[in-house]
Amino acid sequence: MSVDNTSCGEPGTQRWLSIVGLSEGGWAGLGESARAAVTDAEFVIGGQRHLDHLPAISGQQREAWPSPFSEGIERIRQWQGRRVCVLASGDPFWHGVGATLARTFPPEVMVCHPGPSAFSLAAARLGWPLQSVHCHSLVARDPDRLRAALAPGRRLLVLSNDEQSPETVCRLLVENGYGASRVTVLEALGGPEEQVTGTTAGEGVAHPVARLNSLAIECEVADPERPVARVPGRPGEAFVHDGQISQPEVRAVVMAKLAPRGGEHLWDLGAGSGAVAVEWLLADAANHATAVEQRPERVANVRANARCHGVGHLQVVEGDALLAMASLVRPDAVFIGGGASGEGVIEGAWSALPAGGRCVATAVTTEGEMALLAAQGRLGGQLIRLSMDHTEPLGRFNGWQSDRPITIWSATKSSQAGE
Repeated sequence: MSVDNTSCGEPGTQRWLSIVGLSEGGWAGLGESARAAVTDAEFVIGGQRHLDHLPAISGQQREAWPSPFSEGIERIRQWQGRRVCVLASGDPFWHGVGATLARTFPPEVMVCHPGPSAFSLAAARLGWPLQSVHCHSLVARDPDRLRAALAPGRRLLVLSNDEQSPETVCRLLVENGYGASRVTVLEALGGPEEQVTGTTAGEGVAHPVARLNSLAIECEVADPERPVARVPGRPGEAFVHDGQISQPEVRAVVMAKLAPRGGEHLWDLGAGSGAVAVEWLLADAANHATAVEQRPERVANVRANARCHGVGHLQVVEGDALLAMASLVRPDAVFIGGGASGEGVIEGAWSALPAGGRCVATAVTTEGEMALLAAQGRLGGQLIRLSMDHTEPLGRFNGWQSDRPITIWSATKSSQAGE
């Protein structure tokens, strides 16, 4: 059987690049069209364990994927227009090489033959409906990002990076109060060496684990009061800080004004504890943020908060906000939590925003409030003042204690807005 190389796109376009997803079932687990893609190829490239599954084919050139990864892409480019087959694991377009190839070669030249992903195989073994499971990959990723996904009663499937990942994940679960969580280690799924074993995060993994493994986690928390809500306005005790942190109620209003839409970049200027940047990143997994803070001890707090909330990809810049702006990736939204009264800070942030960008600034001092009043006069937007009272013991009774009022300026930049 021959592969149909004719594209369904523009007439005459040839699909010369095949991507074949292999499971541990190897050659026997491939369908007829996937086998044909391999046997008809002049050049086959893949991991050595993938190549070891293939039968000998006379005249076919094969190479193990080189390091660095980019050299493999260049080798494929050298064979452009000829019959090339890339071997991948499972579903190449789910945490696989497919996405990387699609950034280099147009889809009109590719045909993919996906195999069952590790997530699909794990869900099938456990009887878990895949649509209700949260799936994550630790391959070449910071394992701390898993912290953001933890929630009581949640089921997680995790693609491990290596044989050390199960113990790393178990320690992470214990640190976050999820030591009672059930952890299932699924090794070499789909192959003759398949092994499925269960444990708890607190007990850890007692046996050596194969490098190719996945984890299934049923989150169970020991202290029901420990998990933090998944909406903006998380309590102050959920963050490391020196007192320089907005009240949860204020932060909830700030986040509403920043209005994260997904896949956007935030500048958190005068970040303090970095709580706003953390909340922004937790609002959508595709969001990005840069926190700028001058004081080294607060920079350390920002980094600690990013790690413990699973958003270690937060970019942290130590330095003056006004000086730092010039070198930062352009934002979609800006929060000025400290230094709004500084000369040029609001103007610099506003100039960096595109049309539709949002700027939010807070102030508790009269100087800061004057700066926000002036900003509204120049740039428009809305000013609100929040004043909150809370109860505290007063002898044998309770009495009201007033917090300092806080002024919040928010504005959205229009396409006609002046710089």
